[in-house]
Amino acid sequence: MDIRVSGHQVATGEAIKVHVDERLQAIATKYFARAISAQVTFGRGPHEAFTCDIVAHVMQGLVLKANNSGMEAHVAFDGAADKIEKQLRRYMRRLKDRSAVPAGGATIADDGTVTDNAGYTVFQDQAEDEDVEGDFPPIVAETRVDVPDATVSDAVMMLDLRNTTALLFRNVGSGAYNMVYRRGDGTIGWVEPHRATDGAA
Repeated sequence: MDIRVSGHQVATGEAIKVHVDERLQAIATKYFARAISAQVTFGRGPHEAFTCDIVAHVMQGLVLKANNSGMEAHVAFDGAADKIEKQLRRYMRRLKDRSAVPAGGATIADDGTVTDNAGYTVFQDQAEDEDVEGDFPPIVAETRVDVPDATVSDAVMMLDLRNTTALLFRNVGSGAYNMVYRRGDGTIGWVEPHRATDGAA
């Protein structure tokens, strides 16, 4: 896996680069047969704390993002890496618990590694106490993925794995584009386009 370490107003020495490389390579080896790249960025937070942001492109279409802060750069990174590993464990558990993999989904080899394109995007939830400008909301991340062909139940599983609020998919039963989304009360909504009845103008 190609791992790049950079600093924003922070010097990144050889020791932290070695630590980052060893930890992320170990995580990739443990969970995936193929991993693409990871970008680790260190910065300065309030009260002289260090911040660490990790964006990991584990497979084509599978992006994980986590951040953490600490009074030392190693502490900030380790906390962010723990979050990435937690997301991967959750992702693997969901795939193992699922008897049928969605169309275009990943498969799990005998050694427990994921060996195919998952097509999922997983984002770390924004901290509840983080201030957000109402007129200029931040862009958390952006990635281009294909609209999957799936049943409604498979789409709901992908929505959960993405840890996002909405998913556009093509319903394999009707061929129409549908959407599933997470409602404010935690339930899942399903939007299906209106289809004109036969003989309609």
